[in-house]
Amino acid sequence: MVFKSFKADIESVLTRDPAARSRLEVVLCYPGLHAMFAYRISHALWIRNWRLLARFISHVAKIATGIEIHPGATIGERFFIDHGTGVVIGETAEVGNDVTLYQGVTLGGTSLEKGKRHPTLHDGVIVGSGAQVLGPLTLGEGARVGANAVVLNDVPKGVTVVGIPARMVMRENVDEEEFVAYGQPKADLPDPVARSIDSLRQQVSALMERIDELEDKDDSREEASSGKVKKLAAGAGKKR
Repeated sequence: MVFKSFKADIESVLTRDPAARSRLEVVLCYPGLHAMFAYRISHALWIRNWRLLARFISHVAKIATGIEIHPGATIGERFFIDHGTGVVIGETAEVGNDVTLYQGVTLGGTSLEKGKRHPTLHDGVIVGSGAQVLGPLTLGEGARVGANAVVLNDVPKGVTVVGIPARMVMRENVDEEEFVAYGQPKADLPDPVARSIDSLRQQVSALMERIDELEDKDDSREEASSGKVKKLAAGAGKKR
């Protein structure tokens, strides 16, 4: 079973990395694949209660590859870690099939309590470089996390999130099965922070226009009132 999964992991690299030219190159030169091979063995030992040996193999793999995968994590088939350096996957993380992580990604926990404290990534999720997915949250099938995003809440199926903290980016006509490097489908992906600022700007402009209208009306009333006073004064002067 371990070697069958290892073969599927090799194929996933060839499918998702255009720089990979052969299976031999993938086996010899991809630290993400080496880390996964060590994980498959350590996880098999972990579920059989060989916990110390499992942790030791995981530790050696971390030193060799720069990738830390806790043997207690649950990872599906065709998992691909591209480049890999600095990736951390916690003990209770759950990762589905066909998931892709880039360098510097953390699937971390935010609680010191025992039990589920790391993220769940469903099938086809892509997490861009430097992104932090923290806590027992869920990323739905086909979700995409942009580079350097910090995800603190659940992400629905097929949605892209970017920013700190990560915010949803609404997109239309996106093929969820299309592989998108670094989880960012377009160079002109809208910035949710910029959109919020633009929205505030528009509201302020509308308020300023309304204030100007009210001031104009107030000035007109003052002029009308002043005119009436002058007429009354003139009328009183004539009577005298």
